[in-house]
Amino acid sequence: MKFLIFICSVLLLLFKLIKSDDKSTSDCGCSSTSRSKLKSGRNNMGPEDTLRPSGPVGHDQTDDGNYHGRTNQMVVIEGSTFTMGTDKPFLVADGEGPAREVTVDTFWLDVHEVSNAEFKIFVDATGYVTEAEKFGNSFVLEAFISDKVKEKIDQAVAAAPWWLPVNKTDWRHPYGPDTSIDDIMDHPVVHVSWNDAVAYCTWASKRLPTEAEWEMACRSGKRERLFPWGNNEMPRGEHRMNIWHGAFPGANTADDGFIKTASVTSYPAQTKHGVKNMVGNVWEWVSDWWKVRHSRESLQNPQGPPSGTDKVKKGGSYMCIKEHCYRYRCAARSQNTPDSSASNLGFRCAANSLPDYLAKSSSPEEQIPIASREEL
Repeated sequence: MKFLIFICSVLLLLFKLIKSDDKSTSDCGCSSTSRSKLKSGRNNMGPEDTLRPSGPVGHDQTDDGNYHGRTNQMVVIEGSTFTMGTDKPFLVADGEGPAREVTVDTFWLDVHEVSNAEFKIFVDATGYVTEAEKFGNSFVLEAFISDKVKEKIDQAVAAAPWWLPVNKTDWRHPYGPDTSIDDIMDHPVVHVSWNDAVAYCTWASKRLPTEAEWEMACRSGKRERLFPWGNNEMPRGEHRMNIWHGAFPGANTADDGFIKTASVTSYPAQTKHGVKNMVGNVWEWVSDWWKVRHSRESLQNPQGPPSGTDKVKKGGSYMCIKEHCYRYRCAARSQNTPDSSASNLGFRCAANSLPDYLAKSSSPEEQIPIASREEL
């Protein structure tokens, strides 16, 4: 009898592992948007797969009218010991477990994801050119690309054919060369690689958060909860994040108000510290190299492995839906190569202490690193 119970337990574990790695049912392909994973030829989406919002959608709306206001403010996250990971992983293959005790020192974190407006200040000040611009292309969901642009594309991501590499697509042209950010300056910058994010953070006297820092801030002092505010995805029937609603990858009903990205100021603050959009909206790069095997050993200020091939990203995006990519949870994680970029991948910064220009600033002009002000 004990032997039969053992066999059943092994079979159940194998089933969970297979299910967690089944890309057709649990993955939107976000980790596949690497330049090495392209294949020639693609299948076009049919007419029934076009986006069908249920009503008027304010794609560039904000909840406080802060359209051109600065959004580079930071909040302090007090150091503490918390439980990182989970013993109830939804995606075992992603390395969500096991739960382990981690201590993180006090640090500062951006309230908002880095917006197009903030990234433009950086580019205008430094002349920085992103990797997507250097490569000449980046990845976009097929449903968001115009027919005229799609006619010229003959490659797709093998594991996720709805992801297409689009020439002349970058942070200024997020959904193809015939699109712009003019009306979405307050939305998160996308098509930024890990290397681009590091360059911005360094210029801003900041850095990328570690995965442990990011997750501690996301958990907001709560234990064994899925989201920063608890386990209910829509408390009191209210949308708290920008994710996919409808049948992925074709029909987004935009029940939460957005088809694509939302303003970095949208929705109520998700954490007790006032941080916005940690889950949903866009994936956020963190500093760690990717690994999936973790020890239960207690750690202090873990930095991740010393090397690797992929970098960790956290938080999920507007393309996530429970049936295909249930990664808009604090414990969830995914990865991409450091040079990868896509239309749902952005970042926010952290710092050991509040940069002087933010601590002393009293006007938007003063919220720019001193070395760059005279160049603007």
